[in-house]
Amino acid sequence: MADTRQRQISPKTCPICGKPAAEGFRPFCSRRCGDVDLNRWLSGVYAVPVTEDEEEDERREEGGGEAN
Repeated sequence: MADTRQRQISPKTCPICGKPAAEGFRPFCSRRCGDVDLNRWLSGVYAVPVTEDEEEDERREEGGGEAN
């Protein structure tokens, strides 16, 4: 139970600048940091790497095999 209390007391930090997160902008400290994060997503900075083989496998599964 002491562990749960500790987590509630310790403030979360903004993933962009490291300042304490603000209640209205969680997990960020401000609208600016939220906008910076959104820009990173939209510009492709955050991306999940995918190989072409995985894409082909997914197409085959969705289509029920190879179509001629």
